[in-house]
Amino acid sequence: MSPHSDQEYKKLLTDVIQRQIMLLGPTIAVTKARQVPGITVADDGTVVSFTGDPQQLTQQLIEQFVELSGLIVRKTMEPLLANYPALANVVSINNSSNQNFSQTTPPVNYQSTQDNIQKQVAKPVSNTVH
Repeated sequence: MSPHSDQEYKKLLTDVIQRQIMLLGPTIAVTKARQVPGITVADDGTVVSFTGDPQQLTQQLIEQFVELSGLIVRKTMEPLLANYPALANVVSINNSSNQNFSQTTPPVNYQSTQDNIQKQVAKPVSNTVH
């Protein structure tokens, strides 16, 4: 077993779910979290218990949300996971449909993505009504 405590993983799992509750709402976030076998989640998004490899469960939980909303989830999870530096080499949030996270695409350059979005928003609208 990893040197990281079960309590630390339980808090991480809970934080992941509760962050998604803020974005997706409690019904969707808790429903998706409950689809991960081995994690028991209360209605408020708190992880009550888990069985199995906590690293694997964490990966599976994040993957549930990444499948739902991809880049948005990745962007919101990076700062959250930064609060757990001891787990940084254990948990990854790369795009991962049906793949192991460690075998997926490199992280997105979010500054570049934000710049591109701002450029798109700043473009003049050509379909004006006269």
